[in-house]
Amino acid sequence: MKLIILVALALAAGVVANEPEPPKILRSEYDQKPEGSYVFGFETEDGISRDETGEIKEALDEENKPHNVVVVRGQYSYIDPDGNPQVIKYYADETGYHAEGDSIPKVPSRR
Repeated sequence: MKLIILVALALAAGVVANEPEPPKILRSEYDQKPEGSYVFGFETEDGISRDETGEIKEALDEENKPHNVVVVRGQYSYIDPDGNPQVIKYYADETGYHAEGDSIPKVPSRR
């Protein structure tokens, strides 16, 4: 019984020892303003980054009544499994989420 426990502990220690270190954070910033706008971003040593801004905007609802919406703009980037850098730019507002980048499939045009 003691042998089984020792073998199990040795295997568990081997699994923990083989886990890679998480990538170092090279840059991390966040700033939120009292009126609700914000800016944040980060970058890691393995090529992942993200930058985003958000602000409050007044828009009209379906009944033409004003209300506040958050408008978000930003981009993120990463290295794909083939080693190619990918950049996705996006924005979101009262019309929804919109993203573009080379890795996002394009909608075929109608003829």
